[in-house]
Amino acid sequence: MKRNIVLIGMPGAGKSTLGVILAKTIGYGFLDTDILFCEKNKTTLQEFINRYGIEEFLKAEEAVVESIACKATVIATGGSAVLSQKAMTHLKKDALTVFIDIPLVELKNRIHNMKTRGIVMSPSMTIGELYKQRLPLYKKYADAMIPQDLASVNNMEEMLEEAIRTLKHHLE
Repeated sequence: MKRNIVLIGMPGAGKSTLGVILAKTIGYGFLDTDILFCEKNKTTLQEFINRYGIEEFLKAEEAVVESIACKATVIATGGSAVLSQKAMTHLKKDALTVFIDIPLVELKNRIHNMKTRGIVMSPSMTIGELYKQRLPLYKKYADAMIPQDLASVNNMEEMLEEAIRTLKHHLE
């Protein structure tokens, strides 16, 4: 049975983009937990946060992640999935977790829609504060990492090649 590959990292790291390309390249399925969340809750991430608040969002996200049952699938998580130990424990069962480590300066260049993207953070928090809060969790749950110098390249092909090199010995 083939293991899942779980991509974790900050919003804007490229988890969904890399995930689709990686899944096609290695013949796996693809699942995006943010899209699954929207489908199950019949709303966007930001609308849910606005209506119910961050705590309810995190509970709903945890439930969505815990409902996932698949094999041989690349799973792109929402950036906040690492805030739930239960969700991460569930995802890590028979999976390889890969942290896409994007430098903070690159994230600031990529994310222009902080208020509408559905990012789990208090209104007064900066992207730098969010990065500092989550970085230890991404490292804690990572089995492998795509390092900053490769994660920050704008060439998705190079990032894909690094992901495959990183995964090769873990998937055999």
